[in-house]
Amino acid sequence: MSFHGNTGRYIMKELVEVIAKSLVEHPDEVVVTENEKEDAVIIELKVGPSDMGKVIGRQGRIAKAIRTVVKAASSKSSKKVIVDILQ
Repeated sequence: MSFHGNTGRYIMKELVEVIAKSLVEHPDEVVVTENEKEDAVIIELKVGPSDMGKVIGRQGRIAKAIRTVVKAASSKSSKKVIVDILQ
């Protein structure tokens, strides 16, 4: 999986979406948006209120794992990829 230009950003957004939808009970409520800053790409993840705990996990372990996978997948990028989980 490469991370070059718009295609790479699309892959990161899709990666977060696939992971989140596989974790929650209401996948239709998963919304992933992307904002590009100067030196970073910010991927925002919104899920339904009842699914928030499933995405964050005990002591934030699931959230940390999602961020770790995205960081590994984007390691060849010149931009940092940040995953924000919004309420």
